[in-house]
Amino acid sequence: MAGEIPDLIVQERTGTGKGAARQARRDGMVPGIVFGGDVDPLAIQIPFNELFKKLKAGRFKSTLFNLKVDGHDDVRVICRDVQRDVVKDLPTHFDLMRLRRTTKINLFIPVEFVNEDAAPGIKKGGMLTVVRPEVELVVTAGDIPEKLTVDLTGLNIGDVVTISSITLPSGAKPTIDRDFVVANISAPKGLGSSDDEAEAEEAEAEGGEE
Repeated sequence: MAGEIPDLIVQERTGTGKGAARQARRDGMVPGIVFGGDVDPLAIQIPFNELFKKLKAGRFKSTLFNLKVDGHDDVRVICRDVQRDVVKDLPTHFDLMRLRRTTKINLFIPVEFVNEDAAPGIKKGGMLTVVRPEVELVVTAGDIPEKLTVDLTGLNIGDVVTISSITLPSGAKPTIDRDFVVANISAPKGLGSSDDEAEAEEAEAEGGEE
């Protein structure tokens, strides 16, 4: 839950404007700004290597962070923009937005599958095919789930898990407005009925569509 929100540690930046931003870059930093939350914008900076590592890891713009700046209270933020050098494609500036606990945001939430040993289809040699290891949800900043849990108990070969079969946190809803496939139990190659296998493959193909 909220305790799982990663920290984003930055420094307050002295001075504003292009000159101060250029100096920050010469010092190996990427300048940024924090805005919103009914308080004044705050000029910040982060070591280039730290930001580059986070960008390379993916989903930087859809991750909620706990922003830590010396001399300021921690605040939840989400990245709204990363500006890049048009030639080198390297980050040159980033914008963070402060969030209230009631703010609605889009985040990718990981899906965990439990009780595989209680799924008859898997016991028969079927394979769990995960179509969506993460699901994008609209959630409130103050109530972000750590994960979604799918109970595989009783599932047979050919059975499909859709988003409607997963219990979502209160107030959360998928960004896709249809009952899309999250996973299915498919027959092992060369085993099981061809109908079961075709059904599983069809469900997987449907889940991959946007």
